[in-house]
Parts: sequence; structure tokens; C-alpha cells
Amino acid sequence: MSPEDASAPLASTRTGLPAIDWHAPWFDAVAERGRDALAGADWREALSAQAAAAGQVSGRGRALRFVAPQALPADTAYEAFIADTGGVPTRLNLHDFFNALIWLAYPRGKAALNARQAAAIAVDGVQATRGATRDAATLFDENAVLFACSDPALGGALRAFDWHTLFVARRADWGRACEVQPFGHALLEKLVAPYPAVTAHAWIVDVPHAYFGWTPNARRAWLDARIAPGLANGPLTTRDFAPLPVLGIPGWWPANQDPAYYRDTSVFRPGRRRTS
Repeated sequence: MSPEDASAPLASTRTGLPAIDWHAPWFDAVAERGRDALAGADWREALSAQAAAAGQVSGRGRALRFVAPQALPADTAYEAFIADTGGVPTRLNLHDFFNALIWLAYPRGKAALNARQAAAIAVDGVQATRGATRDAATLFDENAVLFACSDPALGGALRAFDWHTLFVARRADWGRACEVQPFGHALLEKLVAPYPAVTAHAWIVDVPHAYFGWTPNARRAWLDARIAPGLANGPLTTRDFAPLPVLGIPGWWPANQDPAYYRDTSVFRPGRRRTS
């Protein structure tokens, strides 16, 4: 169903959250859990129960749950609190709702980011600026997509801002040699009311050719296991990302079926050409 289809079922606004079109392709990883959570009286409790059932933990191995923001002491850093207690301070808003859903969709990746952030805070404390590594970790957490790719030429086109190759000339390879899986919860929040300039920070993940024959859940579990070690311990800088206007992804927006869609240079910018 088209994300522009006004007849698509929407989440009840009795929760205080804006209506969500769960049929939109960018919500595939979180739609089932999101709908189930909003069907109950308290979505924080519902998602905490799901986390408990899955045995999810924080970056320091504490049982994960979603708690009221008042649980966070004024003198304690958010990421350190999560790592040490397992409690994720969660406001009753769209931003934190999607954060909780991404914890459930990518438990290893989220725990790795939490561990990385908490370790940096333990060494450096909370400062006016986060530093390069924490900046990159925060960017990943908020706005990343995983660009799963079995053909290096497609990753090269993305890094080179070669939108014609990526979206037009190689369009048929989407779904069989590359795909995008959203990770950033702020990105999902923006996509509740999508607009052409919504741009993610793409993290390229090399995958085997067999990947595209797996079920969606198996692909996401594989990606989660693949990215977690690097997020926990590997080099991490903002230069590792490539900008990706997400409404250009084939199948994500009806207007992009016309090749002229990609000629809007205010969205599909030429950028700095780089291949490494």
C-alpha cells in the first residue's frame, strides 16, 4: 500500500501520539511490535514485557525495561543510567516510542552503542561537547540506516553521490543486491510525516549474496549481529556515513518511479565525490 494512501489504517491517537501509518515500508522492522504496544493501556509496560521475554539487556548486561523519565536522577547521565540499571528513561512521545522499538528490533546494536557511550562518559564525564566518537555514536543512534549491499559498486555509487547509478541505472538491483534497513529512531519520527528532504546517514554493511533470500527477520538479526562488535569497539567517526535521501529508495515513495524525481538537486545533492 502506498505511504500516501489516506485510507491506510492509522494508530489510535488515544495514546497521545500522532497517527502512524504502519503500512509505510520504513516501519517494517517495528510495525508489529508498535501496533501491539499501542493496543494496550501502557505502551511502556507492553514494550518492557517484550524486552523481558526476549532477555534483552543494556550495554552492561542489566535487564532492559522502559521507565518513566523521572527515574533518571538529575546528576546521572542518560546513557550511564541505562547501562548501569537497564532502565531506559522513556517519555510518552513519538521520539522515545521509536527508540524503544529500535531497542527491540536491534538489541545487540543498541546495547553496543549504549556500552560505548557509557564507557566514554566513565572516562571523560559529561562535557559541553561529546567528542568525535560519541558524536558518531549519537548520529548512528538517531539517524542511521543500514545499507546492506552485496555489490561493492552500489556502495561506491552511494558514497560518490551517484544518484543516477544508484536509483535509476541499477534500480532493478534493489531487493536483490542492496536494501536499506532503518536504525535511527529520530529518522523514524521524521518519517511519520515524510517530506522529500528527509536524509539518513547510511552505514554500509557488506552482506553475502544469500542474504537477499532470507526472511526479513533473519536479515535484521544478521545485521544486528554484524554491526554490534564494530559499534562497541571499532573505529567510529562521522565520516563513516554517507547521506541518503530516503524517499528516493525504490518502493518507498510513488513519485520516485519517475527518473525526473532524482533531478531535484536540493534533495539529491552532488556532494563531495568520494569512493572510500
